[in-house]
Amino acid sequence: MDERDVLLLERVADKDRAAFQELYQRYYHRLFGFIFKLTRRPEVVEEALNDTLLAVWKGAGSFDGRSRVSTWILGIAHRQALKALSRTKRAERDHDVDAFHGEEPEGAESLLARRELATVLGRAMQQLPPEQRAVVELTYYQGCSYPEIAAIVGCPVNTVKTRMFHARRRLRGLLAGSGLGEGRT
Repeated sequence: MDERDVLLLERVADKDRAAFQELYQRYYHRLFGFIFKLTRRPEVVEEALNDTLLAVWKGAGSFDGRSRVSTWILGIAHRQALKALSRTKRAERDHDVDAFHGEEPEGAESLLARRELATVLGRAMQQLPPEQRAVVELTYYQGCSYPEIAAIVGCPVNTVKTRMFHARRRLRGLLAGSGLGEGRT
């Protein structure tokens, strides 16, 4: 996938609209989910996503190949999401976290259990500071390594590890009251 992404990004740097459209299609859902989980504000997601893709269009020529294309794009998305979030002056909302989930399991009991788990975990994640939430999201939902996360969020690897330590500890405490905190986090 990365070779194809590099080729597409090179073409985007030459202002090839077809290449940009393909790159857009390859990353749209991933970026949407990442920005939503980071901001937890549906009204911010599209703005940050559009800003991210505009930055990719304008800055494709600045990609130097020191990281994967996905790492570079997620780094832009992280910065754009934090900017959009800081521009938003509205209070935290209590939006149902199930609104943007994909396919659900077929059984009614399984569906209910999955939604309950997603709701509890989503509420716990909302209580994390954005820096910790980003590290958890990038690790568990985007499959990024600590060095990749460090490149995305613009901090040293040890800072990423520290944020993950504190996020896990905080989540463990938040989930303990729901009966989900026992065991591993």
